[in-house]
Amino acid sequence: MVCGIGVDMAKVSRFLRWVKDPKMIDRYFNREEQLVSQTASEQRRCEWYAVRFAAKEAFSKAVGTGLNGFDLCDIYIVKDECGMPSLCVTGRALSVLHEKCGEGAKVFVSLTHEKEYALAFVTVERG
Repeated sequence: MVCGIGVDMAKVSRFLRWVKDPKMIDRYFNREEQLVSQTASEQRRCEWYAVRFAAKEAFSKAVGTGLNGFDLCDIYIVKDECGMPSLCVTGRALSVLHEKCGEGAKVFVSLTHEKEYALAFVTVERG
């Protein structure tokens, strides 16, 4: 049974300022996320951060808390060997997920970006 859904869209150009300011990146993205993006071009990093930030926001909407009660660094995207993204939820975000949707809740994510916009869609299935 679906516990919640969330969607968020981000303007890619907004993240140019973030890419040039390590403090902004440190605030919202954990070290694992930052390491993966380091070798990409500036434009690619903007797209990369925009779609991942949208996923964090979409998750917060899916669990119904907004950005309250956890750090955005507690949520991050990993990809499997075929490139399929998964949303990893750790720390206080995991506690919120369990509180709102039960132990064993499953999180599904879909990501896309096209030129100037990035979009993420998150569905949470009750545990």
